[in-house]
Amino acid sequence: MFKAPRDVAFSCPCGTIKGHIRGASPSTGTHIACFCADCRAGDVFAGLPDPSPEPVRYFQTTPDRLHFASGFENLSVFSFGPKNLLRWQASCCGSPLFNTLRTPKIAFVSIKSSALEDQAAIGPVRASAFVPNPAGTPKHKGMGRSVWAALSRIAAARITGRWRKNPFFDAETLAPVRAVQIVDKDVRARIKASLG
Repeated sequence: MFKAPRDVAFSCPCGTIKGHIRGASPSTGTHIACFCADCRAGDVFAGLPDPSPEPVRYFQTTPDRLHFASGFENLSVFSFGPKNLLRWQASCCGSPLFNTLRTPKIAFVSIKSSALEDQAAIGPVRASAFVPNPAGTPKHKGMGRSVWAALSRIAAARITGRWRKNPFFDAETLAPVRAVQIVDKDVRARIKASLG
């Protein structure tokens, strides 16, 4: 069923960080489920339990669609390496909220779907990454279409200049608006070992 784009509110669990996604719908983003160790480790590092066997669910869209109404100053950011994803969390309650790449020139953000007031607005999960497989190597489902959709959104943002409207990066220096905490390798190794 077609869902018309509409604004969808988001917040961290304690309600300090609030905002909305402009025009959220299955046509302006992709609802995905990720089973990878890094996403699970991100939750654990932030103080949440390992979500396994459930995945971590995200809505992937472009950063210019995000509007923060309050609490933006409470965002902090960490990463599992100097080239890895930036994982933005609420410093007020510790909850992970967003993932971005390390440059605003690639207009990409994923917001945890659990942070959305109305998850029905973004439609069902369309792709799953690193799905556990009894045979060994994890499998992906629907990721080809998901990657193509993300690349199309990124290209459109680049052409129109919308990539510059990114709350996570300084408009002049293009640097993240918060100092990035690089998680120590030993800490990351201990977390991953605990995931099993």
